[in-house]
Amino acid sequence: MKIEKVMTKNVEFCSPDSTIHDVAAKMRELDVGAIPICENNQLKGMATDRDIVLKAVAKNVSLDTPISEVMTKDPVRGTIHTTAQEAADLMADVQIRRLPIVDDGKLMEIVSLGDLAVTEQLDVEAGEALEGISAPSERKA
Repeated sequence: MKIEKVMTKNVEFCSPDSTIHDVAAKMRELDVGAIPICENNQLKGMATDRDIVLKAVAKNVSLDTPISEVMTKDPVRGTIHTTAQEAADLMADVQIRRLPIVDDGKLMEIVSLGDLAVTEQLDVEAGEALEGISAPSERKA
């Protein structure tokens, strides 16, 4: 199945110079846990609620700091040619719940586990991806 059949369209994003506070507020407004960070329509990173908590709040970083200081840089991404099955496999392999979809570096859409799960044909794949994502990672010494 082609990825465009399941991905979320009209994805909102923030710029690298948006403040941590502004990105968190956008997450709350949209009820999402991740926001793509783009500059000139090019995907530069992903900011997750986990990034904000672990890299900013827990380290007492000012919420006026640019999100570029705490975002995940160079995130794993799919392309418009990625199939839904490939996306599910990739998400499980690297333990992510959201996969930005790009075309020549330009953010096109995003696919989430939820997008995969609501597609009847991919319900099993979404479950397998969640199982892979939820598997404990090796602790670093």
